[in-house]
Amino acid sequence: MFVVLGATGNTGSAVVETLLSKKQPVRVIVRSADKGAAWKAKGADVAVASLDDVSVLTKALEGAKGVYLLVPPNYGAEAWLADQRARMDRAAEAVQKSGVDHVVFLSSVGGHLHGGTGPIRAASYGEQALGCIAKRLTILRPCYFMDNWAPVIGAAKAQGVLPTYIAPPAKIPMISTKDIGRIGAEQLMTGGYGKQIVEMAGPEEYSPDQAAAALSQILGKTVTAQHAPLSAVVPTFKSFGFSDEAARLFEEMYTAFSKGTIGYEHPAKVVRGTVTLDDALRAMV
Repeated sequence: MFVVLGATGNTGSAVVETLLSKKQPVRVIVRSADKGAAWKAKGADVAVASLDDVSVLTKALEGAKGVYLLVPPNYGAEAWLADQRARMDRAAEAVQKSGVDHVVFLSSVGGHLHGGTGPIRAASYGEQALGCIAKRLTILRPCYFMDNWAPVIGAAKAQGVLPTYIAPPAKIPMISTKDIGRIGAEQLMTGGYGKQIVEMAGPEEYSPDQAAAALSQILGKTVTAQHAPLSAVVPTFKSFGFSDEAARLFEEMYTAFSKGTIGYEHPAKVVRGTVTLDDALRAMV
């Protein structure tokens, strides 16, 4: 039995779909029974638990060969880093108490760095917390999610602009959450050994200009990448309901990316996905 947290999200759902397609027994952990109904209909076992209750989460993990673990963020938390670290500590405690053999943990590119990386700091903390207790630990470090373009597709449709904090001509590693989930499921089935780092990217690097060009073709109208200043990060993210601390951490992250200080620890070993940016954008549209 493999256990998947975050099954209602993009990467977690891709993990479950991949495992079920391979006829693997799966238990999904959801916050309420109704959120697991669709998975139950597809043959998955459903456990209702959350990162707020270690004892219930521990029980949901017991007997598992492996677990796909991510710690969903609460971006409204005023002390966001402290809140995320506490949630990570509870997850690690449940892993330890349950005795689960293998953890596949969703971290981030730059997870090996310990400062100046914004919200990636929480992923780094998670790597350390699990590294101390997991019997076998596979750390996934994906790059920029292609799915991050989804919230601004509306602007592309309505106004013909694609807002971005990344310089429009700059090519960066991007990956679809479908590839992340598929690779995560494959790592679960492989079983892992010791501590492994799996850094990943899409088939090639892409720029915001390329994303705009792809949307132009998909939508049948001209779309132009619009470079937003980093000074706009905090007010924009706060308008989305992020706390001041969470918004400032994103400003720190985008600043670090613009300076080239966040990157892969082992660039020569990056695992490539198969979903192209064009395919991902078409699915989002």
